[in-house]
Amino acid sequence: MLRWLDKRNSREAEPIRGFTGPKVARHSGGWTALRKRLEADPGLRVLDMGYTSPANINYLTNLGHSVNMADLVQDAVKGDWQRGTDEDGKPVYDVEGFLSSTLDFGDRKFDVVLLWTTLDYLPEAFVQPVVQRLGDVMNPGGSVLAFFHTRTQGEETVHCRYHVTATDDVEVQLAEQFPIQRAFTNRSIEKLFSGWSGHRQFLAKDSVSEVLMTR
Repeated sequence: MLRWLDKRNSREAEPIRGFTGPKVARHSGGWTALRKRLEADPGLRVLDMGYTSPANINYLTNLGHSVNMADLVQDAVKGDWQRGTDEDGKPVYDVEGFLSSTLDFGDRKFDVVLLWTTLDYLPEAFVQPVVQRLGDVMNPGGSVLAFFHTRTQGEETVHCRYHVTATDDVEVQLAEQFPIQRAFTNRSIEKLFSGWSGHRQFLAKDSVSEVLMTR
């Protein structure tokens, strides 16, 4: 567990847009593997999911890559996407409207997606369509770095922003708080990305699983 989760500001952070806590280094095997590609292959197109991070933009553009940002969690939770309920009382969402609003890039295709923990916080109706749309907007052989919570309780499940570094660490920072919607198992991750050409999993010690998917 990251010690910063025990600090007072992690318990008292107000739910404001942006960031609410200090950046804390966290070793990331997934980032280590992806960073090697980013450093060796300039001119890639990168899609970073989350509230805009100047650190991410600066690092990636300095390596010669172009960067787009898409804060899906913010847009999904705060957007007006619900269209009533079904016969079982479950919410019905305008999935196509959400995808068009957040993941429409015209003819642009991406080589790398920094997905982070986005899928853990989206409404269930958006999860599979988002993964499918990512496949549509990526070049063959493209890489998706995704983090997945392995449980839905505990301090580790707070919503965070991730900042890349030139080392094997990513920096974790408390962000605007949204409730976690689900935890993923290895099997559910494989099922979610079925049809993709491969994946590589990295073990972590803070109830977060890291996966590097290949389109």
